[in-house]
Amino acid sequence: MRKSMKALLVLGVVGSLAASVWAQSSTPATEPKTEPAKVEPAKTEPAPAKAEAAKLEYVQLSTTQGDIVLELNAEKAPITVANFVSYVDKGFYNGTVFHRVIPTFMIQGGGFDKEMNQKQTGEPIKNEFKNGLKNVRGSIAMARLNTPDSATAQFFINVVDNPNLDNGSPMTGGAGYAVFGKVIAGMEVVDKIRNLPTGVKARMPDVPNDLPVITAAKRMTRDEADSKVNAGKEIKPVDAAPTEEKPADKKPQ
Repeated sequence: MRKSMKALLVLGVVGSLAASVWAQSSTPATEPKTEPAKVEPAKTEPAPAKAEAAKLEYVQLSTTQGDIVLELNAEKAPITVANFVSYVDKGFYNGTVFHRVIPTFMIQGGGFDKEMNQKQTGEPIKNEFKNGLKNVRGSIAMARLNTPDSATAQFFINVVDNPNLDNGSPMTGGAGYAVFGKVIAGMEVVDKIRNLPTGVKARMPDVPNDLPVITAAKRMTRDEADSKVNAGKEIKPVDAAPTEEKPADKKPQ
């Protein structure tokens, strides 16, 4: 009887333990409450605008006739712009003159000093005339010899549209003239230079009697260039079409 009672007690204890274990194992665990992760919006930089700004260079030509501000397109003409600003940074253009002026065509400079001595330049560069930029009024392009890849330091600013300089032809040595930027302020200065009286000097025609000197050429920031434009020195339209036809054989040299 005692043995029966003990057995029943043991069974009772085991049963209650089993029930307790079963109850614990069958109760679903409650997951800790967590706050949803905050996702910060991705910060996006205006890359296109930055990239576009990086592809433009600004240069001011201070002359005895006034200031000319250039915007140079390094995206379309990377070799030509790099070449031009390297001469600017070296101070090469300081003291050079606009030695060739044709009022119905262009003004050319960057190669001779005030005594009409030609300056020593670096190596010639590749002609980027196929870059899509056009020889229109206010554009700046590289002067060269008849050989297409012969440009060094001399440049010219178109004072009228010169589409005949855009593409290769026998007149241009089989290639066009590479435009690499434009005047964005001081076009009235360009027009003053184009209208200067000219003559023959150092056996060269179309040389201004009173040579316009580039006293300094320096790089500018975009803000500095914009301030010049905002000051009212933007490109002004031609008052009237040229009255004189441009001779067919004239080209920058």
